[in-house]
Amino acid sequence: MKVLLLGGSGFVGRHLCVALGARGDQVSIGSLRDPWAAAEKATECDAIVNLSGEPLAQRWNANVKRRIEESRVDAPRLFLNALGRREHRSTVYVGASAIGYYGTSETTTFVEESSPGDDFLARVCVGWEREARRATELGMRVAIVRTGIALGTDGGALSKMLPPFRLGMGGVVGSGRQWCSWIHVEDLVQIYLMALDRVDGPINACAPNPVTNSELTTDLGAALNRPARLAVPPFVLRAILGEGAEILLHGQRVLPQRTQALGYRFVFPQLRGALANLL
Repeated sequence: MKVLLLGGSGFVGRHLCVALGARGDQVSIGSLRDPWAAAEKATECDAIVNLSGEPLAQRWNANVKRRIEESRVDAPRLFLNALGRREHRSTVYVGASAIGYYGTSETTTFVEESSPGDDFLARVCVGWEREARRATELGMRVAIVRTGIALGTDGGALSKMLPPFRLGMGGVVGSGRQWCSWIHVEDLVQIYLMALDRVDGPINACAPNPVTNSELTTDLGAALNRPARLAVPPFVLRAILGEGAEILLHGQRVLPQRTQALGYRFVFPQLRGALANLL
């Protein structure tokens, strides 16, 4: 199978590219910075995986929020519009999304059938998924992967956490009670492969055992054999990330109910095992 990987130079894209090659698929890397050129590439491919998007891990202001929305909603719309004007053979479209779709809560447990939230990121995810589903109009099977906090040492959230934790300066964020729905990058890649092969509709890409921020802090400190007793007050995080801090301060408890019902068995279902493997 020849796969067009949009956003293939990012953290997840690099890992997925290796996994696709290992099983014998051909990979073509594209970008939605030029939706028309990406559509031309897609005419030569059997499947499309769209991982493109402005990074979320930065200080949110009006300009950043606009780029986040444009990269996830407007760019895919232009891409599919351009693809619809061409003769194409792609039969599968896998669209990235995020568990931010559900909004934030310290008390609610979310699964794939849960309703979307109403904060900025939730609204972006709704638009992101709406555009992905438009690929059905072009005769493609559409799978949507709602990803949690992806853990790896060469990118993602963990790579940003490691430097302060290794210096013994790690600690809880805010109250520490907020949920962290995480996933090892190896499981994330395998879920994307499953989505390519046989999934229709949304699935959650997060481990079946979410933890609180306090538990994440304790386990990461233990894995590094370093103290993790400091705390990051909410006002500090808001100063660094702006409105984007609210996601980290409130979190969400998300379970991969449909992912497991479709037969996926997690390689790393527990955080301690995932950290031991990565570190």
